[in-house]
Amino acid sequence: MKSVNFTQMKDGTKEEYLFLREFELEHVKGAADRVLRELGLQSEETLPGYKITRLEHGLQAATRAFREGADIDWVAAAVLHDIGDGLAPENHDHFAAEIVRPFLREEVVWTVEHHGAFQMVYYAHHYGWNQFEREKYKASPYYQSCVDFCERWDQASFDPDYRSEPLAFFAPMVREVFARTAYDPLVMQKGVVKGLPLVQRPAAE
Repeated sequence: MKSVNFTQMKDGTKEEYLFLREFELEHVKGAADRVLRELGLQSEETLPGYKITRLEHGLQAATRAFREGADIDWVAAAVLHDIGDGLAPENHDHFAAEIVRPFLREEVVWTVEHHGAFQMVYYAHHYGWNQFEREKYKASPYYQSCVDFCERWDQASFDPDYRSEPLAFFAPMVREVFARTAYDPLVMQKGVVKGLPLVQRPAAE
């Protein structure tokens, strides 16, 4: 069989769907490479008015996370959190969250999904919008994780002088998380709050 015979899904046979399943499984294995390819395209697109590209912003955020000792879930989330900027500019955070949802723990996915609202604390008042949109999520166990993600890694990563790691550095990490079994309860860790790694502050003089 080179292709199915049906032209409507309801007419497909078990044999045909088992045939298609083999292709689907191979397609799933290539998800990480397609995601990385999409990130690479962001190197050609600057954030209008900003000093760096969309890709560089994600690399800076991920580099900060990595250098602070964050685990692989946080690092992968940092590099991918704005992957939806080009394709879904009105809901880029939700777009990115759906990409990583099967493979990262719930706390991290929630942070990616809501970081757009949390970032508003830095700029929304300049437009006359609600600067404290994030307060509606105050009851979430992941609230502080998202606050910290935005403060330490997201809003701070628009610096043309910051020396971030290249995309090739993070590619193995992205491939590793995408190689996980989708929706594995051991990965999801529903309700578990780990937070961001503690940052060592210099002692006061």
